[in-house]
This record gives sequence, C-alpha cells and structure tokens, in this order.
Amino acid sequence: MFRSRSKEAQSPATEPVEDLTPQRDPQAPKGRPTPKRREAQAQRRSISKPPADRKEAAKRAREARRADMARQRQALATGDERYLPLRDRGQPRRFARDFIDSKWHVAEFFLPIAVLILILSIVPSVQAKNISLVLWMGVIAMIVVDSVLTARRLKKALRERFPDENLRGVTMYAIMRTLQMRRMRLPKPQIARGESPRR
Repeated sequence: MFRSRSKEAQSPATEPVEDLTPQRDPQAPKGRPTPKRREAQAQRRSISKPPADRKEAAKRAREARRADMARQRQALATGDERYLPLRDRGQPRRFARDFIDSKWHVAEFFLPIAVLILILSIVPSVQAKNISLVLWMGVIAMIVVDSVLTARRLKKALRERFPDENLRGVTMYAIMRTLQMRRMRLPKPQIARGESPRR
C-alpha cells in the first residue's frame, strides 16, 4: 500500500515537470531563421554546390567573368592594384605611370597634329602640302628626342628607387603611355601635372 501510494504521490509531481519543458511554437519567430536568412543560406548552398550540368557551369563562368571585368574597369579608373591587369601591376609600373603623367610630352599631341597634317595634305595647294610635310617631319623628330630624354630620366629614377626590382619592360611601357592623350590613358592618371611621382 505504501509503495502504491508513493508511486501515486510521485506521479503528479513528475507530470508538471514534463509539461513545463519549453515547447517551440511553430508559428513563433523566436528560435527560427527569418525568410531572408533562409534565402541567403539557400543561395550559399547553391553556390557551393558543383554545377548540375554544362549549362549551369557556363552560366557561372559568365557571371564570374562579368564580375572580374567590372572590378578591372573600376581598378583602371581608381588605380586599385589588386584588380589591375597584369601588365599594369607593380610599384615600378605605378611609378612609371606617375612619372609620365606628371609632365607634358610631345607624343600625347600626336593625334590632333596628325589630323591637322592630313587636312593640309588634301588642300589643293603646293604650299599647304609643303607645310604638312615639314610639320610631319618636325613632329616625328620632336617625339623621338622627347622619348629618348624621357626614357633616360625614367631609367635613372627607377634604378634609384627600385634597385632590387625587375625593371624589364617598364621603360617601354611608360613610353607607350606618352603616345596616348592624357584623358584616354588607362589606368587613369592619379597625379596632376607638376606633382612628384609617388613611390
């Protein structure tokens, strides 16, 4: 009897303990991910999964290329070294770009002068044709002289600032930049004319 009563006395005490255990309400937001988080997790899982077929793989490759090109265009405008094309990366090349952009060069006016020479050459006048020929030869001579002097000064500055760096091709890279008008240069100039080049 005592045994049965003790069991009966204990049973109602244990039942409320089971009822007091926290139950998750399926409609309650607490403890459950929000729809935005669920969507983000599903998106991450879909990205981490390998592509299901060749069409999906091609789509992902196109999206990756598009993102890379967008970062590269931004880098060409801002000079961000992380996403620049390989030919533009490195401290020596950045210094060479600044060295060129900080000065005036004859070669950057080659395109408008060439248009003027073309106009003079089609004018039905012997004097105009002679002027265009002299102007053409004079511009070419000035470009050559300016390029030689610029290359010598740039090589000296590069050797002083980057004695342990591989400087192969940097001088030609800079000279080719002088042939472009300032507003058309890529990467965009990050320095004003007259400023000292950054290291």
